[in-house]
Amino acid sequence: MPNPVLCITEGTSITPYSVATTTVQLFRFSAVTWNAHRIHYDTAYAQSEGYPDVLVQSHLHGCFLANAVLAWAGPDARLQSLRWENRGIAVAGNTLTVTGTITASRVSDGRQLIEVDLEERDEGGALCTPGHAVVVLPVPDGVR
Repeated sequence: MPNPVLCITEGTSITPYSVATTTVQLFRFSAVTWNAHRIHYDTAYAQSEGYPDVLVQSHLHGCFLANAVLAWAGPDARLQSLRWENRGIAVAGNTLTVTGTITASRVSDGRQLIEVDLEERDEGGALCTPGHAVVVLPVPDGVR
């Protein structure tokens, strides 16, 4: 059986992760993050600002990236770092899909550090949020 550590190599893709956003989800995220900006929960107000509907929050995009990489990496993974840039809007009703490619994988001090370039796109293919994550996995005994 192949060693899973050796299978996570540069160029490997992570499993795509999709989320269908809803107005309820955006309202709840605003509530738990104390984000009172009406563009995230009031459709009429968002439209008065020139948006087609309520907007997905900047930090919720980051949560989707984190969820994607951790779902791929499994329950023993730890997210060491995550950065992202919000480049395009997403609104309630959009289905957002996160994809990623491993850019580096190294074993050090009994753990494997995996770097992943991430992209979140809407159903039309427009880039909403590029990002980069570093995930740490334990290395099985005997592998160094």
